[in-house]
Amino acid sequence: MIHPKPSREPDTMTGRSTDAEQRVGLGIDFHRFVAGRPLVLGGVIIPFEKGLLGHSDADVLLHAISDALLGAASLGDIGQHFPDSDSRFKDADSARLLLSVVDMLEAHGWAIGNVDAVVVAEEPKLAGYVSSIRSRIAQILKIPVDRVGIKATTSETMGALGRREGMAAQCVVLIRRSPR
Repeated sequence: MIHPKPSREPDTMTGRSTDAEQRVGLGIDFHRFVAGRPLVLGGVIIPFEKGLLGHSDADVLLHAISDALLGAASLGDIGQHFPDSDSRFKDADSARLLLSVVDMLEAHGWAIGNVDAVVVAEEPKLAGYVSSIRSRIAQILKIPVDRVGIKATTSETMGALGRREGMAAQCVVLIRRSPR
């Protein structure tokens, strides 16, 4: 069996040819449900009687994606870049925050390979919104929708999430050095 040779790109520091650098990042976020706020998930407003409590719009999914991307690029975390002690981020649109993260990655020479995330919540049921969420995330990240995986699950009534007190999201991403 013949195996293809790995692609080789020049190293931006030395100019020598090396295997293209890739990194993986992991992000996780939790937010409590609260009355009187819209539920924003993946940049999409989901009809529900409660929203998520947070300094920004509390989009748990976009926060997990932001942290995964920042971590993969060794650029810190969402709290460092958009602290809840800064009034500029009060009720901020998490899609705009994620766009800032994408800009940071691009400025540091990184491109997004793919994103795979899972949302954990007993309610609301999210199956009917996954396609819209995937499309919105792909738009924000400037990648094709087939590179965005979104799943939803429950915690089988265990713990705070099982008691319907809030929602969590976990995400893994792959980034690679951008060709220059």
